[in-house]
Amino acid sequence: EVQLVESGGGLVQTGGSLRLSCTASGFIFDDYAIGWFRQAPGKEREGVSCISTSDGSTFWLDSVKGRFTIFSDDAKNTVYLQMNSLKPEETAVYYCAGKRGKELAFLEGDFGLWGQGTQVTVSS
Repeated sequence: EVQLVESGGGLVQTGGSLRLSCTASGFIFDDYAIGWFRQAPGKEREGVSCISTSDGSTFWLDSVKGRFTIFSDDAKNTVYLQMNSLKPEETAVYYCAGKRGKELAFLEGDFGLWGQGTQVTVSS
């Protein structure tokens, strides 16, 4: 079965860190773009970051630049989102999503494969 599975969410205090994982099964994502999205209660889903697994290029939401890092481990078929200096307003369900091809993307409609999401809660 082709799927993406997120893990690593949890409860953290303001200023804390979490590392989310997105592991692919059923396919090798050596020519994919993997994106991270988040959806806070009552808000629309927004793109946070995207990485091209073929060349490592990345794209970022302005508000997380310098605090979040995205990287892939091809041997583990996993993409990670390292989140530092977290803020309460970043409490959301975080999703990873995949699309074929190395071109970066930031719109939900560009991605055809989605994980189930993982909850991140940042307490004030």
